[in-house]
Amino acid sequence: MTGIQEFFWVAFPWLAIAAFVIGIIWRWRYDQMGWTTHSTQIYESKLLRLSSPLFHWGMMFVIIGHIMGLAFPKSWTRAVGINDHAYHLIATIPGTIAGIAVVLGLIGLLYRRVVNRSVFLSTATSDKIMYIFLTAAILSGFIATVSTQVFGGAEGYDYRETISPWIRQLLIFNAHPEWMVDVPWEFKVHVIAGFTLIAIWPFTRLVHAFSVPVGYSTRPYVVYRSRGRDVTGRRTEAQWEPIRSNTRQVKKEGIRR
Repeated sequence: MTGIQEFFWVAFPWLAIAAFVIGIIWRWRYDQMGWTTHSTQIYESKLLRLSSPLFHWGMMFVIIGHIMGLAFPKSWTRAVGINDHAYHLIATIPGTIAGIAVVLGLIGLLYRRVVNRSVFLSTATSDKIMYIFLTAAILSGFIATVSTQVFGGAEGYDYRETISPWIRQLLIFNAHPEWMVDVPWEFKVHVIAGFTLIAIWPFTRLVHAFSVPVGYSTRPYVVYRSRGRDVTGRRTEAQWEPIRSNTRQVKKEGIRR
């Protein structure tokens, strides 16, 4: 076990998680006005209408797959009657479909942001950095899934024997970096890219993922009332007359008085 391996599989993940927690707290306390997606829909909507749902719905299923694969031990799935081969199919087939949706959605979003000049000019430096690391995390994960799970044999690579217990123990401060030594390089790159994305997450537009509209269903309705023909504004026509004519009228009234 070398110092570099201990850094990548112990120190670096802890530092990334610490940066994430501290960054979220700091952003919430001092930059709530910037807690937004900085939407560019006003500049272009056709490609956004296609790419954004494809990306976000795909990411939702990808995240669910990560939680199932990393949080639930193999003994749990066996206990409910799901053998290893069935789990491999359940994880690989929907995961690959969700991964394709995410990649296609990301390509559409990047193409839109680069080609459309208005969208490109509204892209901040933090957005460009975010897209680099987001692309690295997504592509590395997709490559790892396809190369080791789809084309990696009947059972693929059993990450629940190495990566899953490693990350569970890491989160309770019981690190076992030796469990990551023999992991395929594709997964190693994905893990490093993922924790790097977690570290910069609070300082980018990705923070909007935690803006859950909890009170949306209970808040009062917004009432719109139309102005009928018999309803007139508070302003009178005299207020919109030229200044010169108003001045003359004031002088006339002054003379009369």
